[in-house]
Formats: sequence, C-alpha cells, structure tokens
Amino acid sequence: MPILPSKLFVPILAGATPRDRLFACLGAVIGIGLTGLVCTLVFGRDPHLPYIVAPVGASAVLLFAVPASPLAQPWSIVGGNTLSALAGIIVCQFVHEPLAAIGLAVGLAIAVMSLTRCLHPPGGAAALTAVIGGPAVAAAGFSFALIPVGLNSLLLVALGWLFHRFSRHAYPHVSAPLPASTHGTRDSAPSRRVGFRAEDVDAALEDIGEAFDIDRQDLDRLLRRVEERALLRSHGDIACADIMSRDVITVGPETELQAARNLMLDHNIRTLPVVDATGRLAGTVGLRELARLGERVGEVMRAAVTATPGTPALSLIPRLTDGSAHAVVIVLEEGRVAGLVTQTDLLAATARLAGSADVPTTLK
Repeated sequence: MPILPSKLFVPILAGATPRDRLFACLGAVIGIGLTGLVCTLVFGRDPHLPYIVAPVGASAVLLFAVPASPLAQPWSIVGGNTLSALAGIIVCQFVHEPLAAIGLAVGLAIAVMSLTRCLHPPGGAAALTAVIGGPAVAAAGFSFALIPVGLNSLLLVALGWLFHRFSRHAYPHVSAPLPASTHGTRDSAPSRRVGFRAEDVDAALEDIGEAFDIDRQDLDRLLRRVEERALLRSHGDIACADIMSRDVITVGPETELQAARNLMLDHNIRTLPVVDATGRLAGTVGLRELARLGERVGEVMRAAVTATPGTPALSLIPRLTDGSAHAVVIVLEEGRVAGLVTQTDLLAATARLAGSADVPTTLK
C-alpha cells in the first residue's frame, strides 16, 4: 500500500497537515536566517559572543510549526527567553557550583515564566546557556539577556508575524470570542445553553490531571465543533433539499419597504430573499432591516446566509442559532433561489430525529 501524504510526518500534531509542516520548514529557514543576518550586520561577528543563541532555534519550532500554541505567542517567546536568561545570570552571581547552578537556573526560569505568564520551553535552554555559556557569556553579564537573547527573540517574532500573513494562520493567535446573546441581555447565546458548560470542561481537566498545550477558549470551541461533527455524521443524510420551503416569497431591490412589511405580515414570515432583475439572489431583509430608515428594500437589505440543496441540513444549526439569522437561503449554482430553510424547518427536522415529532399542539 502506498504511503499517504498525510502519513509522511508521523507522529504529527493534531490538526496539522503536510502543508503546515512544509510551511514551518520554510518559515524556520527564513526566520532563523534573517535573524542571524540582521544581528550580524548590526553588531558584527564577535568571535567570543554568539550573534544568535541556540534557544532561538527551539523558539522557531514553536513559532512556525504550532503558531496557535499559547507557548508560541509573542510575549511567551520574548518574555520567556529574556527573563529566563536573566534568571540564569542571577543564579551565576550567587551559585558557583556548576551542577547546582544548572538545576537552579532552569527551576528559577520556570517559576519566573509561570509568574509572568510567558511559559516558553526554550526559556529553559536560555537559562542553561547563561550558566554554561563560557567566559564570553559570563563577561557580558546582564546584557546577555538583552543582546543577543532579547534581540534575537524580538526579531524572530517580528519575522514570524510577517511570515504568517501568508501562511493562512493568524499570528499572534487570538481565540475566537465566545458567542454572546444578540438581544443585549445577560443570557448566554442559545448555542451555549445546551450541552456542556465551562465548569464541565474545568472539572474534566481536573479529573485528567494533565496540562494541555491549547488555549482554554480554543478547547471549548473544539469540543463544541466535535459535537456538531458527531451529530452531522449520525444524520448527515438529511439534506437541505429535504426540509426546505420551495414556494419562496421574494422581493426586488426596488420594492417599497411598506410592501415588504405587508408581505411578511400576510405570510407570517420573518425573512424575505431579495432577488435582482435576473432572478439571482442579492440579499435578504427581515424585521430588523425593515425598521430602518429608507424607501426601497435595496437600501436596507443585508448579505444573505446561503447554502445549497445538497448541504447537510444539520450543518445549518450554528448559523441558525447564533442570533444573527432566522433563515438560510438555498441557492443553485447560478445564484437563483431554490428554497428557504428557517429555524422552524430545522427545529421540526431535529425533533423528528430525536423521536419527538409528535409534540403536543400547545407546544408548537
């Protein structure tokens, strides 16, 4: 059996791809190379003091291979390396027994990084380098923490920031904000009122008793996406075409707002697709848009949330429960409206899947 491309890098981090690893290699070449070049041009080649320190190579692995890691963020790299080097230098000032000094330096570095929220594994190597770096490092004293360690780290982070503009990874990594209520109340978003809660995640982490290299909000988002994917895998055979409304009431950009309001009231609907003169979808209007100032629908319409007839119906749950849309417009390839899936349509489908389609009339 031929080796699959996804198995070329084994073991591989969860979520990583061969493309990511190749970009990491390229980023390390550029980042380390330019960091060394800039430091050499600015300070020259000192035969005794290195213009780039070994821990920066380990920092590059984190920065380019796992840019979303909390350990790879700018403060972690700059603060972790610089403060750890300072910790190593301080230990050298008071402890002259090498075996004791190397252990104390790394231990103090971990403590300092933990207290200053910049834990960075290469920081341990920076502390160790300050102890065993030889006469040149010892002669440099506290300045060693700034040049070359701090300067190397700053340059690497700056180059990493530029590189990741092209790698499709956001850097510095910012966790997606948790969804909030769109009604201006203290209630949490509808999607967060069911399933697990933040305290469940905390309790599970306490049960496991391990620290994981993932941001707390990223972990929450990952677990909720796992729930969605599991639901979709179990019931992905239900397509939008199976549950959508096909006799769709539409308006044009030139339709008067009062006429659009009347249509919504007459048909008891909350979303109207807006189609242009060629019959292609141009946007949508709802109660929120029709309450704005204007004379024509085209002046207040907003971008439509869309899907295709073959899209799994349950994949619309996130878009119909985030409080921003009441319906998804189902469009064909040429942009023509084929149907509409509303929150009611999706609720009816999920109720049937749960075996509770025969809900008492009073609850409907």
